[in-house]
Amino acid sequence: MEVKTSLLDNMIGVGDMVLLEPLSEDSFLENLKKRFDHNEIYTYIGSVVISMNPYRSLPIYSPEKVEEYRNRNFYELSPHIYALADEAYRSLRDQDKDQCILITGESGAGKTEASKLVMSYVAAVCGKGQEVNKVKEQLLQSNPVLEAFGNAKTVRNDNSSRFGKYMDIEFDFKGDPLGGVISNYLLEKSRVVKQPRGERNFHIFYQLLSGASDDTLKKLKLYRDFSKYNYLSLDSAVVNGLDDATSFRTVKNAMQIVGFMEDEIRSVLELVAAVLKLGNIEFKPESRCNDTDESRVRDKNDLKEMCELLGIEQTVLERAFSYRTVEAKLEKVSTTLNVAQAYYARDALAKNLYSRLFSWLVTRINESIKAQTKSRHKVMGVLDIYGFEIFEDNSFEQFIINYCNEKLQQIFIELTLREEQEEYIREGIEWTNIEYFNNAVICDLIENNQNGIMAMLDEECLRPGTVTDETFLDKLNTVCAEHQHFESRLSKNSKFLNDHSLPHSCFRIQHYAGKVLYCVEGFVDKNNDLLYRDLSQAMFKANHSLIKELFPEGNPSKVNLKRPPTAGYQFKSSVGTLMKNLQTKNPNYIRCIKPNDKKAAHIFTPSLVCHQVRYLGLMENVRVRRAGYAFRQPYGPCLERYKMLCKRTWPHWRGPAREGVEVLMADLQVPTEEFSYGRSKIFIRNPRTLFFLEERRRQCLQDLATLIQKIYRGWKCRTHFLLMKKSQVVVAAWYRRYAQQKKYQRIKSATTVVQSYARGWQARKLLRELKHQKRCEEAVTTIAAYWHGTQARTELRRLKQEVRNKHAVTVIWAYWQGTQARRELRKLKEEARRKHAVAVIWACWQGLKVRREYRKFFRANAGKKIYNFTIQRIMQKYFLGVKRGLPCMSPVDKNWPARPYRFLDAAHAQLRSIFHLWRCKKYRSQFSEERKAVYQEKLEASELFKDKKSLYPSSVSQPFKGDYLEISKNPKYQKLSNCVEEKVLLADVVNKINRANGKGTSRILLLTKKNVVLADQKTGQVKASVALPDLISVSVSTQNDGFFALKLKEGSASAVKGDFLLSSEHLIETITKLHHIGSTASDDGEQLDINISDEFLVQFKQDKVCVKFIQAATKNGNSASCKRKNNRLLEVSVPAATA
Repeated sequence: MEVKTSLLDNMIGVGDMVLLEPLSEDSFLENLKKRFDHNEIYTYIGSVVISMNPYRSLPIYSPEKVEEYRNRNFYELSPHIYALADEAYRSLRDQDKDQCILITGESGAGKTEASKLVMSYVAAVCGKGQEVNKVKEQLLQSNPVLEAFGNAKTVRNDNSSRFGKYMDIEFDFKGDPLGGVISNYLLEKSRVVKQPRGERNFHIFYQLLSGASDDTLKKLKLYRDFSKYNYLSLDSAVVNGLDDATSFRTVKNAMQIVGFMEDEIRSVLELVAAVLKLGNIEFKPESRCNDTDESRVRDKNDLKEMCELLGIEQTVLERAFSYRTVEAKLEKVSTTLNVAQAYYARDALAKNLYSRLFSWLVTRINESIKAQTKSRHKVMGVLDIYGFEIFEDNSFEQFIINYCNEKLQQIFIELTLREEQEEYIREGIEWTNIEYFNNAVICDLIENNQNGIMAMLDEECLRPGTVTDETFLDKLNTVCAEHQHFESRLSKNSKFLNDHSLPHSCFRIQHYAGKVLYCVEGFVDKNNDLLYRDLSQAMFKANHSLIKELFPEGNPSKVNLKRPPTAGYQFKSSVGTLMKNLQTKNPNYIRCIKPNDKKAAHIFTPSLVCHQVRYLGLMENVRVRRAGYAFRQPYGPCLERYKMLCKRTWPHWRGPAREGVEVLMADLQVPTEEFSYGRSKIFIRNPRTLFFLEERRRQCLQDLATLIQKIYRGWKCRTHFLLMKKSQVVVAAWYRRYAQQKKYQRIKSATTVVQSYARGWQARKLLRELKHQKRCEEAVTTIAAYWHGTQARTELRRLKQEVRNKHAVTVIWAYWQGTQARRELRKLKEEARRKHAVAVIWACWQGLKVRREYRKFFRANAGKKIYNFTIQRIMQKYFLGVKRGLPCMSPVDKNWPARPYRFLDAAHAQLRSIFHLWRCKKYRSQFSEERKAVYQEKLEASELFKDKKSLYPSSVSQPFKGDYLEISKNPKYQKLSNCVEEKVLLADVVNKINRANGKGTSRILLLTKKNVVLADQKTGQVKASVALPDLISVSVSTQNDGFFALKLKEGSASAVKGDFLLSSEHLIETITKLHHIGSTASDDGEQLDINISDEFLVQFKQDKVCVKFIQAATKNGNSASCKRKNNRLLEVSVPAATA
C-alpha cells in the first residue's frame, strides 16, 4: 500500500484556517504565530495561501522541494506556495483554464519575492528545450530590470516595489511558455524628486553611480559621490545587504538577455544621468521693469551638461524653465515663471521623464518577450501590486492605491463565492446564500461617474477659475456628506463637528479594512500631473532619438489643445481593464503578511499582524469558506485515509469508493446533518467532525501500530528460535564430522608409520646387497684397469724409442740437403753476377755509340723538346689543380680557382664558362614543369623591373604563390569560385583607391587566362570584370610602393567607369603575371605595355587624374599613403627606402 502524506499529518497548529476551532481573531493570530515560530510560513484558507515574510533564507525552495510538490494534490502536502503554483499550472495545462495569481499585502510583506517564486516554479516544471529555455530566461530576467527602475528602499522594505505589475505569461497547448505581456500601474514618480526621511530614490540611480566604470561615468558626466546630486537622499544612500555595484552589472546583463541593444542601454543610462543633472539645476529671482518676478538659472554648468547628454540647445531649455506659453485657439500668451514655478516645472519634467522612461522600458520588454506565434494561447497572470496602505499622512497616492485594493477585495469576494457556488452545483449540494460585507458601496463612493470622489476631483481639475485643494474638499462636503462611509469635519452631518481627530483639511473613508484619513493637500496637482507644453516641445527638439519617442506631444506639427486625461482617470481606466481581465480567469490568491516592522527574523508582532489580517479581510474569507461546508475531500482519498476506522472497510474495500465512505460514516454514527455526499466528494460541515475523525484515526493508528508490533515481535522470536534450532543441528553435524575426520587421521597416521618402518628395513637390506655387489664389480674393474695400463705404458715406451730413431735419421738428411742447396745457390749467384756485368758493359757501349751518333741532331732540337715537355707538364698540373678546386654545383656560386699563369687567361675564362653552362644544364634537368614556369616568371620579372623599380630587389627572394587566398578550398569564397569558370592564376587582396578621398577599399583580385575580376572581400560579390584584350597598359612608379593602374581600352564595355587604381602587397608578381598572360591573350600577339614612371595619368569616368609619387614621411610608418590634392591630382607619399 502506497503511503501518502497529507495536510493533516504532522500538523503544527492548523494548516488550513477553515479547520480552525474555535474561530476567532485571537485564535487566528495564535495559529499564525505558532506556525511562524516553527518556520511554517505558509498557511491555507481553503485555496488561498497566507505567506509570512521570514526575513531570512529557508531551505524550502530547493529543486528537491520543486519535485516534491510537482503534480501533487493541493491538500496532499503541507502548505506551500509551490502547491498553489502547481495547482494553477496543472489547471492551465490539463483543463485549458486561464489562471491568474493575485499577490497582495503591504510593503515589506514579500509580494515581489512571492511572484518570483511562482515564476521560478513554473519555469522549473514546464518543458525544456533551447527555445523554451530562452523564453523562460527572458521572462525571469525581466524582473531585475523592472526592480532596478521601479523599486526603492523604504522604511518598511529595502526592496519595495513602487509600482504595480501584472504579467500575463502565455503558454502553448503543451504547457511550454511562449512569451509574456507586462502591464504596470501607478509608478510612484514623486519619489524621483523627493523621498521621505530614511528612504532612498529608485535603485538605478545608486547602482549607476556605484557600479558603472570610470569611463562610462565620464561619458555621462557623472561623479560617484552621492552628495553631489540633490535628488538623492544621503541618510540612507547605503543599505546593508544591498551591493549596488554588483546589482548594476546584474541589471546590464539582464537587459542584454531580455534583448536590449547596446545603443538602447546607453540611451537609457543617459536619461537616468539627465534626471540626476536636472535635480542640480537651481534658480534665482530676477525682477523686471514691470514689477513682475522672473527666474533665471543660477549655475548653467549642470544645464549645459544635461543638454549635451540629450542633444538639446541650451537656450531652448533655459527659456522653457523661465517662460510658459498658453495657447487658446488662435491666441498664444507667454508668461514668465517665478522661482517657485520654475522649480515646479523642473520637478515635473524630472518626474515625467523618469515615468515615461519606465513605461518605455516596460513596452520594450514586452516587445522582446511577446509570443511569436499568433495562435490561441493559454494565459497565466501574476499580479504584484500595492497592498492596502494606512499611514500617518495619507495623500493622493494612498487614495488610489486603496481604491485598487477595494476593487481587488470586491472581485475576491465575488470570485470566491462564485467558485464555492460552482463547486456546490457541480457536486449536487444545495446552495444557501451567504451573508457577507459587500464593499461595492465603497467602490461606488470612489468611482461613481456622477458623484464619485474621483469624478468630482476630475471635474474640479477641469473647472475654469481658481481651483485649490480646499475647493475640492468643499465639493466633497456638499456631494458626499450623506454617504455612510464618508466623514468630514465640514460635512453637513453635525456629528463630526466635535471630532478633533478629524482635521479641517482632511476627509475620512470607511474602507473594508478600516477607516483611513486622507489629507487633501496636493490632490489637485497630483491628479492634474501637468507638464508645460514649452518643456514638451523643448524635449521633442532634442537630437536624442529616445527623448523624441517619449515626448510625442511636443511635435509642433501635432499640437493638441485638448487637455490630457488626469492621473486619476488613467488609473481608474487601467484598474477597470485589469478587473475585466481578472474576471475572465480562474483566480488564485496569495496574501502576504509582514510579521514585524524591524525587518528582523524570529519576531512576531501581534498588533501589526492583526492590523494586516483585518485589512486583508482574512477573517471574512474564513467565514465565507465556513458558511457552507468547512472541509471537502474526494471519496477515494477519504476512504484511503479513514478506512481503518471500520472493520468492513479494513484493510481493503472491494466496491466503489463512495459506498465505502457511506459504510464508514454509518459505522462511526456521524450525525447526517454534519456531512453531505456530493457526486465525487464528501462535504463535512463542521471542523469538529473532521477533528473527531482525525482523533479516531490517531487512536486507531496507535492500536494498529501495537498490533503490528506484536505480530512483528512474535514473528521475530519464532524466526530466531527456528534459526537457533537449525544452527544447533548444523553445528552438531559439523562436530561429528570433525571427530570422525580426526579419528581417521590418527589411524591413517599410525598405519603410515608402520608401513614406513617396514619399507625402511627392506630398503636397507637391499641396499647392503647392492653395495656388496658394487664393491665386487669395482674391484674387478680396478684390477683390469691396472693391467691394461701396464700393457699400454710398455707399448708406449717401445713406440717412443722407435720414433726417436726415425727423427735422428730425418735430421741428419735435412742438414745434408741444406748444405747441398747452399752450395748450388752460391754457384748460381756467381754465374748471374757475371752475366749482369756483361750486360751492363754492353749497354754502356751501346749508349756511348748512340750518343756519339745523334749528338748533332740532339743539340739542334733540344730547346723545342724541352719547351713542349715543360708546357705539357704545366698544363697537366693546371688541369689537375682545376679538378681539385672545382666549386659546388649551385648556379649562383661565383667562386672559381685562380689561374697560375697569365698565358692561361683565355683558357681559364673559357673553362669557367663551359663549367657554368654545364652546371646550369645539370641544374635545369632537375626542374619540374611548374618550377620551370615559376623561374620563367622570375626571369620575366627581372627583365621588366630590374634597375627600374625600387621594390624589385625585395621581391626576388619571395616565391610567386599565385593563389594566396586558396579560393578553391576556402568555403568563405565558394560562391565567388563558382562564378569564375576559368582556372584562377592569381588570387590576392588589393586596395581599390577611391578618387574622391584617396582612401582604399578592400577587394579580391582574381586573374584568369581571359579576365581580371574584382570582388567584394566580405560578401564575395563580383564588382567588376575586365577582359584581358581590353587592358592596354599597366602603370607603376619607380619607388618602393605597391600602387599600380590598369588602363583600359577606350570604348570597351569594361571602361564605362574608367581605369582602376589599385594597391597590392605582391605588386611584382601581379604585374608579371598580367604581362605574361596579357601577351598570350592578345588577338594580335602584342605584349602588354608596362609604364614605369613616378607620374602618370588615370582615366576616372570622363576626367583624367594625375597620380604623382613623392618621397615623404607617412603616418602609417613604412607603408605608402594616397591623398587627394585637388580634382586633377592624387599624391602618393612613399617613405624613403632605408639602407
